[in-house]
Amino acid sequence: MRVFVTGATGFVGSAVTRELLDAGHEVLGLARSDQGAEALKSAGAEVHRGDLNDLDSLRRGAEAADGVAHLAFIHDFTNLTASGEADLQAIEAIGDVLEGSGKPFVVTSGLLTPQGRVGTEEDPADPASPAKHRIASEGATLALAERGVRSSVLRLPPSVHGEGDTGFVPRFITIARDKGVSAMVGDGANLWPAVHRLDAARLFRLALESAPAGVRLHAVDDEGVAFHEIAEVIGRHLDLPVVSVAREEAVDHFGWLGHFAPFGLQASSALTRKRLGWEPTHPALIPDLDAGHYFADPA
Repeated sequence: MRVFVTGATGFVGSAVTRELLDAGHEVLGLARSDQGAEALKSAGAEVHRGDLNDLDSLRRGAEAADGVAHLAFIHDFTNLTASGEADLQAIEAIGDVLEGSGKPFVVTSGLLTPQGRVGTEEDPADPASPAKHRIASEGATLALAERGVRSSVLRLPPSVHGEGDTGFVPRFITIARDKGVSAMVGDGANLWPAVHRLDAARLFRLALESAPAGVRLHAVDDEGVAFHEIAEVIGRHLDLPVVSVAREEAVDHFGWLGHFAPFGLQASSALTRKRLGWEPTHPALIPDLDAGHYFADPA
């Protein structure tokens, strides 16, 4: 299969590119920079120049492929609404090309399940989700199943971890270094689902190969890691005290991450595992943190 991959040079996308190539597929990777293009060439992928806002380039990439994995996203935390709108436009542009083809189209989403219980793949998007900026994209993707596209939504948890991680956890580590304490909000009992990026990459491949049209998939290994466990590992590796901050002080301590530090969610991947035979094989979040690579000298 020749797969057009957006976000092909990102933290998760580069792992998807490697997973697809190792499985014998061809990859046409979207690159917006010379550096990205060189990384794709070095990996053995073909380069397609463009970016998420260049809808014509996205259409051409989709036309040239047997399937599409859409991982690119503008991670502008100051204006996630605009990021969501750009994502929706990209999905609609690719979907128009794929309509009636029966080709696979796997679109990345967040865990849009409700809080307060274990969320499943059958849960529709919760309007109160912190990832609500992805709701329209998820709906548009699933609707493509009625237009002759083998579309599926692959929901990623808040922590997709592994070597080279640039997400939430390394930012919390940086804040701990800067503040001299490893902090949690309240008692840190709020839960964070997680998955290793290599396990997530394998699920993208399986979805491209065999996911039915119109399904949601959960790339979840840890259904929910208590935030105090994350704070304790950070404190132990940096030899810093673990402290509690009040919810109303979270933004003062964590900056914009203070909106996410108290976040709590549980999610299951039981239906995904049954449907595609996916089983995570790489370290869970706490063992991955304990391996030490997250705490290498930042200099």
